[in-house]
Amino acid sequence: MLEPSLWHPVALVGDVAQTPVAVQLLEQPVVVWRDAAGVVQAFADQCPHRGARLSLGRVTPDGRLECPYHGWQFAAGGRCTQVPALPTFVPPPAHCARAFVAREAYGLVWVCMDGAGTALPAFAAEDDARLRKLNCGPYDVAASAPRIIENFLDMSHFGFVHEGWLGSREATAIDDYRVEPTPTGLLATGCKAWQPQSNLHSTAPAQVEYTYEVTAPYAAVLTKVPEAGTTAVDGWRESIALFICPVTPVRSRVWFRLAVADFDSPDEKLQAFQHTIFTQDQPVLESQMPQCLPLDLRAELHTAADKASSAYRRFLRQSGITFGVC
Repeated sequence: MLEPSLWHPVALVGDVAQTPVAVQLLEQPVVVWRDAAGVVQAFADQCPHRGARLSLGRVTPDGRLECPYHGWQFAAGGRCTQVPALPTFVPPPAHCARAFVAREAYGLVWVCMDGAGTALPAFAAEDDARLRKLNCGPYDVAASAPRIIENFLDMSHFGFVHEGWLGSREATAIDDYRVEPTPTGLLATGCKAWQPQSNLHSTAPAQVEYTYEVTAPYAAVLTKVPEAGTTAVDGWRESIALFICPVTPVRSRVWFRLAVADFDSPDEKLQAFQHTIFTQDQPVLESQMPQCLPLDLRAELHTAADKASSAYRRFLRQSGITFGVC
């Protein structure tokens, strides 16, 4: 199973502060917290002593995670350092919490449950000082992570799900575009859509060119550039990353990382546009049956307009992904 060796987002960086935070990843309870140095840690949310949820405990003043049941304390890396019932007892190495690798990136806490051999999903816009970054979410969605990625890659729903925003029923034709496989998924270029309001600063309908990239099984990035003269901000461009935590095979937690050429608008205004778009998608996503994504290309019907999603399904099958697919 490949999924435990991947990096998955589990929480906003700012939400992991002074107290332990309970999350769920790949059907497993996880606790994330910060040690005395402020370094994020991730453990299985189960004390090895009597199975209590460590997330119900506290972080001690000296930066150890304390179990709420018997007060066992665990240091960064999982080693038990104190058993209060036996003050002179020195816990052996086997007395430890199950620790996972954790790190911070893109404003999120990421966890890898089985080593750290894979790279984080790439987001090239993160290093572009000309673009402002902020996060939108989380959204808890009753759909599998692959269904949500496939929706993100799909342009032919714009005129129906996002009518008046990203599309119109009078302009739903999809021109041919190019899709090529990459080591992390796929790259789709030359994708074009006519959009009444392609972004927060649109002043006129525009032909918008998209590039899509799948950067990991449960992560993707789009960049979009509208026609010149159709926005209130000269040289407007944006890049949006979709990062998904697969909670269960058919339940996901979703974040968007926005990188936009706008340093003036309040965060809330930029987030509101993305919120509007995704909450239009969410009820449709949650209506899809089956909730998992079928990898057998014969299970659902396909056209040339769907070639990015068909390529994504082939990538998942070739990668050995099993979580959220069927």
